[in-house]
Parts: sequence; structure tokens; C-alpha cells
Amino acid sequence: MTQMEVETDTNSGDIQSQLQEEYLKSLEQLEEGQLIDGHVIQVTPDQVFIDVGYKSEGKIPISEFAAPPKIGDPVSVILVNKENKHGEVIVSKQKADVKLFWKNLRQAFQDHTPVEGIIEKQVKGGFDINLGAQVHAFLPISQSDTQKVDKPEGLIGLKTKMFVERIYSDGKVNIVVNRRKYMEEEIGSKQKDFFENTPIGSEITGVVKSFTSFGAFIDLGGFDGLLHINDMSWGHVTRPKDFVKKGQEITVKVIRIDPEEKRINLSLKHFTDDPWIHFEDKYQVNSIVKGRVTKLTDFGAFIELEEGIEGLAHISEFSWVKKIQSPGQFLSIGDEVECMILGYDLQAGRVSLGLKQVTANPWTSIMEKYPVGTRLIRKVVKITSAGAFIELEEGIDGFLHNDDISWTKKIKHPDREITVGQELEIMVLTVDKGSRNIKLGIKQLSEDPWRTFAAVYKTGSHVEGEVSNVTDFGVFVKVPGGIEGLIHKTNLSENREESPEEALTRFHVGDKITAVVLELQPEKQKASFSIKDYRKKVQRDEISRYMAEEETGDSFTLGDVLKSKGESGRETETDRKEQDPGSASE
Repeated sequence: MTQMEVETDTNSGDIQSQLQEEYLKSLEQLEEGQLIDGHVIQVTPDQVFIDVGYKSEGKIPISEFAAPPKIGDPVSVILVNKENKHGEVIVSKQKADVKLFWKNLRQAFQDHTPVEGIIEKQVKGGFDINLGAQVHAFLPISQSDTQKVDKPEGLIGLKTKMFVERIYSDGKVNIVVNRRKYMEEEIGSKQKDFFENTPIGSEITGVVKSFTSFGAFIDLGGFDGLLHINDMSWGHVTRPKDFVKKGQEITVKVIRIDPEEKRINLSLKHFTDDPWIHFEDKYQVNSIVKGRVTKLTDFGAFIELEEGIEGLAHISEFSWVKKIQSPGQFLSIGDEVECMILGYDLQAGRVSLGLKQVTANPWTSIMEKYPVGTRLIRKVVKITSAGAFIELEEGIDGFLHNDDISWTKKIKHPDREITVGQELEIMVLTVDKGSRNIKLGIKQLSEDPWRTFAAVYKTGSHVEGEVSNVTDFGVFVKVPGGIEGLIHKTNLSENREESPEEALTRFHVGDKITAVVLELQPEKQKASFSIKDYRKKVQRDEISRYMAEEETGDSFTLGDVLKSKGESGRETETDRKEQDPGSASE
């Protein structure tokens, strides 16, 4: 052996001795109750062997482990006894866990870092929390969540993180934890990260949390985004619940972000193109298209042509002939209909539709179908104070005005003459397809008695009639042809000593009278008669007759003539019989 080899061997021995001395010295420094680190060297069904750097291994019951460890796993233990009577080192993981727990708990309280525990059961005012190491804490229900807890039992068994609010109270251990504050800080951190790192157009995943009338709130990890009803589909959405379900996990697009207001707008429809971009490639004005009724309003119906393309058919565009009071009379939601595109506005996303335009307009040929003078028998469908509507065919009515019901009757309200459902013979008087107005008449079916009367009875001729009405200003008399004229009270008597009021009292409904025609206006259906003038005319005629008889030598005197006529203003039966029938045409 060379000198160098001898020196090397000597040095190696010295180092080994030095290390052994340091090792023994470190062993002497270990104190019972000290927390030391070791590692697993063997695992049996009942025990775990731990190398703590001592001359023998420590043994720990496997029941002290939450799960069986693996060889090499680090384990912290408390040195209970360096050497028992059998020369074994006694260690305790359980005691180490407790010591470590309290060390970490105090550190978490000081550093405001979270600890983990299990919500084990519900107690008065909150929950009992198992923090481990057989240590329990109290979690007030108000600090258990960021939202009001309606079902506390739903949190039982939850493993969660919390902040330590208190460890001691009045010198005793009284641990209180706060889960809400931890959640709020976590949510705030996530929300801040979202606003800083999520660009518009990003696709993200969330869970449908709740609904409102205008959309659904999506939970994005403790903070919400709004999925507005208008952003669920390019098409018509009536109820948000028809598109998404509560608790459903969905992928959405971020379309708007407002960091200052903490607002996030999400969309489902933006995964596809806006259908209005391609509208003119598919649709043109006057095109006949098919659609589905999605909504009814007082003023019309919304019709979906395809998803995202919805037009309005105004109530005035429902029918050429029917008077639609409510769209519900004509359509129901879900109906498939044909309609015509009347116009559109791409910028506003509006389409004007017509339902009646897909059928022929009956008013186009109405004048050929019902020329003026046509006689028809049709049914009364409605009565108003001014007249009656008569249905010519479905949806097309003509109007019968009060003035066109009778030549002679003054119709104040038509329901005294006709009833709804009654069939009448009528004549078409005028047709105006522009204003869609057809005028009908009943009296035009017969000759105008006023013109007939005017052709026979001229002014000054006498006429016989019957009192039909007595008023304060005179009497109305019905004469041949059924027409009615007025004898004013000043024309009832020629006796100047008798006042008009006195003369008026002598007349009653049903009295027969003879009078002369004072005035006749057939176009206004107006006639005036006079008894006073008739008496004067009769006297003149009698005087003329007397003068003629004097020339022939007849013994008839003027006094006899005057006495033969009563001065009551009414003719006697003898007077009427003696009256020359032909004189009526004078």
C-alpha cells in the first residue's frame, strides 16, 4: 500500500467517525414531545412504519391515516418516547396532526388565509364545521354563502374553504369561521380576471342560474352574465324557459362587457349569422311566402318566415271584405299561413306582410256583379240609428239609409221597421269600389208617390184627406198616395173672429177634411194645405154658379148657397157628395 493510499483510507475513516458522532449528537438533541419529520418505509394492514432517523422505526396504527399511505410518503410525528422497555421508539401521528393543526390555524388567522373544513351538521344559528384534528368551529348561517340560504340542509357534508374570524373568546377556544367572505374574495378575483382577460367574442361555459321576464342569468363561476331574451335566438322568443333550463350547463358567446358596471352580456344566437344579411337573396316585394304565426296583438299578427326573420301583418291586411275586430278571430298562434311581402326595412329588421293579397279582391269586379238598379233579396245583419247593413255576400255589406226605406214615412230609427235577420227586397243605388261603399234602397222599388201626387194635384187644386196628427202649430193630413202635408193653424178657419188656437181645438186625429194645395215640393217631400183657402175657393165657385143660374132663371139664391155650407171649417158629407170629382184635377 502506498503512502497516498494510506492517507486516503485514514481520511475516510475520520469522516465516517465524524458523521457518526454528529448523528449520535443529533439523536441526543431529540426531546420527547418534539415534532419531527419522517417517511414511510413499510405499510402493513394494521400499522405503518416510519423512519424518523433513530436507531429503530416508529410504528403508527394505520387508523390514524385518512387513507393508507405509500412507501416514501413524508409523515410528521411527535416523539413520545425515545426508547421504551423493548428498545423501541414511540411516535404519534395523531398528536403531531393536532400540533400542526393549531400551528396552521393560528397562522391562517394571522395571515388571513383560508382553512378547509366539512360542514358537518346544522346547529342553532348556523352550522358545525369539522376542521380536522377533532377540532370544530361555528359557521353562522348569514356567513355561509353569498346568497340567502333557503335550504340549509343542502350544505351538509360540503367540504369547503373558509376564513378564520376568531379562535378564542374569554380565554377559551371558540372558533368562528366565515365562508361568505372567502367566496366573495374568490369571486372578486375570478371576476377581475374575467374582465381583464376575456375578449369580446369569446366562447365561455356557464350554468343557467335564474330567469327574469327579459332573459336568464348565467353563473360564470360565482358572478353572473345576462343572456337577454333577444340574444337567445335570431327568431322570436316568447319565454326564456323555452330555450334554456335552470341548472343547464351551456356554452355562450361574450358580446358586451362593461367593467365599470360589472355587466356581461352573453349570446346564443351569435353562433350563427344574422339571417337579415341574406334576406334579399331569398325574398322580394310581392313574393308569396309561407310563415308561422308567433304572436297576436291588437293591431295585427307577427309571422315568422324563418328563424330570425319575422314580419308584421297589420289587421287591415287580413281580409279584403271582412271587418276584423281582433286578430284572434282570424288567426291562432302556431298557424301556418301564406302571405305576401309588401315591403321591408333591412336596417330596422322589419317586414310588412299581407294575408289578403294572396286571394282575389272581390271589390275589383263588384260593379259588374252588382250593377246599379239590381234587385236583390238579402238579409239584414246590423242596424244602426242611421240605417241598416245588409249582407250581399260573405264580407260584403250594403247600407240601407233611413231616408231610402220609405217615400212617405219619416224613419227616426230603422228598428221600428226592420229587424236583424229579416230578408228584404232591396235595390242597388250606387257602388263605389274605391271607398268600398254600396248604397241600397227599398223605396226605389216603387214609384215616388210625391211625384205621382204632384202630377195630379197642382197648386190651388183641392184634395181630400184625413187628419193624422195634431200639433201646437197645426194639423198633419194624410192624402192620396200616403203622403202627408201640413195645414198650419192659421189656415184652419176663415172666420176672423175665431183665433187659430180656437180653430185648432176643433180638429182630431181621424177627421176627414177637404183643403186646397198651397205649396208642393216633391224633391223635399213637403206639402202645405189650407182649409181657409178651400172655403174661399168654394164660395167663389158657388157665387160663380149662382150667377150662371140667375142667367137661366133658376130660383136658387145666394143666401141659400151660403147657408148650405157650414162655417165650421169642415165639409159635411153632403158637401163632399156634391163636389165635382173632376175638380180635383183643376
